[in-house]
Amino acid sequence: MKYILMLTGTQADYDAMNGKGSPSAPAYSESDLKAMFDHMSALNDDLSERGELVDGQGLAEPKQARYVTASADGTPVVSDGPFGETREVLAGYWIVDVETPERAYEIAARAYQCPVPEGTPTVPPVIVRRVDEAEQAGEL
Repeated sequence: MKYILMLTGTQADYDAMNGKGSPSAPAYSESDLKAMFDHMSALNDDLSERGELVDGQGLAEPKQARYVTASADGTPVVSDGPFGETREVLAGYWIVDVETPERAYEIAARAYQCPVPEGTPTVPPVIVRRVDEAEQAGEL
């Protein structure tokens, strides 16, 4: 069964990783960044070795995102977004192919344990959703 494990974050979190802290997101030091990247690399390596990793990516900061709609003639209409007041956005994800939902939850718990700077108030949960593949559609 395939699952997507989603990490969320805010622009303030990305700013913190670039050394610009705030009350909700203390600035990352070089050692904080190294600890985070080491943790994520080890997780990715383990998932690859077990044959469970389908894909995984970190996403660029929210201020680089764009909203796209279409005009009546189908021409793309592009605007800035999401804006700073947006609470949380998708920050990164893994798609894993595992035998049981419990295994997906184990992986999510490990991702959740990623080191963050001391004083970080609360880390949002990892969101786990099953990928709705045709052969899984009838399963719960």
